[in-house]
Amino acid sequence: MGLFTQKKVPLLGLDISSTAVKLLELSQHNGRGGVRYRVESYAVEPLPSTAVVEKNIADVDAVGKAVRNVVRKAGTRNKRAAVAVSGSAVITKVISMPASLSESEMESQIQLEADQYIPYPLEEVNIDFQIQGTSDKSPELVDVLLAASRSENVDDRVAALDLAGLTCDIVDVEAYAMESACSQLVDQWPNAGDSQTIAVADIGATTTTLNVLHNNHIVYTREQNFGGRQLTEEIQRRYGLSVEEAGMAKRQGGLPDNYIPEVLEPFKEAMAQQVSRSIQFFYSASAFNSVDLVVLAGGSSSVPGIDDLIQERLGVETVIANPFANMAVASKVKPQVLSNDAPALMIACGLALRSFD
Repeated sequence: MGLFTQKKVPLLGLDISSTAVKLLELSQHNGRGGVRYRVESYAVEPLPSTAVVEKNIADVDAVGKAVRNVVRKAGTRNKRAAVAVSGSAVITKVISMPASLSESEMESQIQLEADQYIPYPLEEVNIDFQIQGTSDKSPELVDVLLAASRSENVDDRVAALDLAGLTCDIVDVEAYAMESACSQLVDQWPNAGDSQTIAVADIGATTTTLNVLHNNHIVYTREQNFGGRQLTEEIQRRYGLSVEEAGMAKRQGGLPDNYIPEVLEPFKEAMAQQVSRSIQFFYSASAFNSVDLVVLAGGSSSVPGIDDLIQERLGVETVIANPFANMAVASKVKPQVLSNDAPALMIACGLALRSFD
């Protein structure tokens, strides 16, 4: 290590979801208690409903404009960013390779063999790999995680950042960004997550993603079409509001008295049912038959009392994700606003943490 080790340049974590672009910037400090992070800037910018459809960018210009706005709102001067593609847009495969290969030899070998694992023409995909450690099959082999995504998924994100004057340094996979953000939650988990099976239900506007971690590593991911937009649409229909008005009313209140019993409570029941169903799918697809903790993330998890309802329905302790609980906050960031948005910022947080790999 040199005498003048350069401090790592932070990356902006940019989560491009179906309804908004979320930006988070962290810095890292070594204190007496070990490494601490600080939230330097953050902002959320809504997207037009047609800009991102089923996790794919349909309108690069609209997303580029939102990225430009979110950077301005956050007040950051940083120009380098990390983004993610959804798990459904990525093929992953663990393959075993000789441990004696150098990284460049491994890369050449993977390029030669990739077509047997990937059902698309290789010129249409972006491929990356990560060495995971010694293989259980033999000490002479290493397990290598191969990830491939259609080039357009990656190119559209890079192009949107480009329009906003940003450089895309890293394209990650949402599940791995979520796993990374969970490293900030383990202090709040039984046994710090060791030997524990933790179900993280990320309930966004249109998609609910269940990631299950065992020993703090993701062992299962599944996406389902369900999210907070269903509540927005019901508010719209019931009270004759526009999408914008319904979204605003959902966040800020001011709806008639019958809203809670007739609209919000049924939606909460549907959410609890969805999480329960997702976990049942996990049991049927794996060797597991129980989880030790349920963690709720995503914008819809800020619905009041949803954690208590899911805990009651599943009989499993349920908590709301807040990756910033142990972080310091820069003076320009409003702690209360950050805390309200915390569950929806898990992927942005995981991406921002890539700065310090």
